[in-house]
Amino acid sequence: QVQLLESGGGLVQAGGSLRLSCAASGRTFSSYAIGWFRQAPGKEREVVGAIARNSIETYYADSVKGRFTCSRDNAKNTAYLQMNSLKPEDTAVYYCAAVYTSTGTIFTSSGTYEYWGQGTQVTVSS
Repeated sequence: QVQLLESGGGLVQAGGSLRLSCAASGRTFSSYAIGWFRQAPGKEREVVGAIARNSIETYYADSVKGRFTCSRDNAKNTAYLQMNSLKPEDTAVYYCAAVYTSTGTIFTSSGTYEYWGQGTQVTVSS
């Protein structure tokens, strides 16, 4: 089992920045690929970014490319989502998710992930 706990959400003005953290406990964090997802009211959950277990590969949705950055510190069992130049349309509940992998693969489908955090609200005001 892996337990994930997100933090760092909040209210920010458009153009501002937030850094979300995803702290993991349980199994070896470095064996898990991490994904970041968001869900806005009335919309389906969507992937915003993903990072491989060794940090070599990353993925970003087109809507956040160039503004969001995924990173991780395996020694601290923590993954991060740095969000810059935030827009009102980025308002959503953000989730981190983990899936065991023996390779450096990244995953973008929510159905692939085994473990999920509780989510953290990000609200961007115009």
